[in-house]
Amino acid sequence: MKTEVITDMKKIVYFIFSACVIQSCNNASQKEKPITGKDTGSRNYYGSIGADTVFQFSLVNNKGMKVAILNYGGTVTDILVPDKKGKNADVVLGFESLAGYLQKANPYFGCLVGRYANRIANAQFILDGKSFVLDTNDHGNMLHGGFSGFDKKIWTVAGFSDSSLSLAYHSKDSEGGFPGNLQAEVRYTLTGNNELKIEYTATTDKPTPVNLTNHCYFNLSGADDSTILDHELMLRANQFTPVNDKLIPTGKIADVKGTAMDFTTPKKVGKDISKVKGGYDFNWVLTKSGTTPELAATLFHAPSGRYMEVYTTEPGIQFYSGNFLDATLAATKGAVKYVQHAGLCLEAQHFPDSPNEPAFPNTILKPGETYHQTTIYKFSTK
Repeated sequence: MKTEVITDMKKIVYFIFSACVIQSCNNASQKEKPITGKDTGSRNYYGSIGADTVFQFSLVNNKGMKVAILNYGGTVTDILVPDKKGKNADVVLGFESLAGYLQKANPYFGCLVGRYANRIANAQFILDGKSFVLDTNDHGNMLHGGFSGFDKKIWTVAGFSDSSLSLAYHSKDSEGGFPGNLQAEVRYTLTGNNELKIEYTATTDKPTPVNLTNHCYFNLSGADDSTILDHELMLRANQFTPVNDKLIPTGKIADVKGTAMDFTTPKKVGKDISKVKGGYDFNWVLTKSGTTPELAATLFHAPSGRYMEVYTTEPGIQFYSGNFLDATLAATKGAVKYVQHAGLCLEAQHFPDSPNEPAFPNTILKPGETYHQTTIYKFSTK
């Protein structure tokens, strides 16, 4: 009897050892497997953060467009689209490896931002008579969710196919100072029409501000041009929200007509940028007629012929002209120096500091409600 027990124990130990070896081999295989570039979606090892594994997911369509996304921060690392001659190039700024995205100097390249995108004045707000103090990470204010916003989280993969990736994240009560347990889900879909569709949903168990968006930096030249100053931009907005010297809205809504903020007809980004102190970093009030995704912006790069349209359900869009880029970032794609204005952001959103501005569109999500946001980046040539 004693001999049989020892034999069984040996079998158990052998089984556990074998399983560990197999798993170790699988992990090694994952680490060695690169993005294939074939016309099939794939999941590839990208690195580790402590005990967490970071994967890069590639979405492809039958027109040759490809999008790569990390489960770390929901970060879009690559968007490859053809120019007017059919040549593919990457049109978003980013880093060569996970180490780049983890560096403190990362200016939110390609990531999901939340629980509240953009700024909240003095990193605090009052809700239902109670004051909430948030992370102070931007000159006394809160920016993009604080020190450890959604951009710095490992998201759970809720679904993946050749054309779509669903990511989920549970933000605990008091995370970053925000009230309520928030369950967020973001679905990326690459359509056959060269559209990157981003759908956001969220629910909460306590009233809380919610404002989610993506922070891609676009340069439609595919790195042929060092800046986006020659890109032609149109913003479907007759008004914008002026800001103070800390980029916090003053609460006023101003007309763009006759100012450097007027992009109602396409014009080059660099045409009037010298008239704007510090460059463009404002929220434009979109001209909308409903709650479905509507055209908000267009971006055109004449030499390549690449053309991008932005559709959204959101009331505003933040146009940021890459003012704080200064060619000092390390580990960038191809070791390219991202100089000032190397890329621009078009962040579909609710207005900055809305929790402190009752006249702005409401951003408070309540229990029993579902937050919805849809933004589409559509690529073509002309």
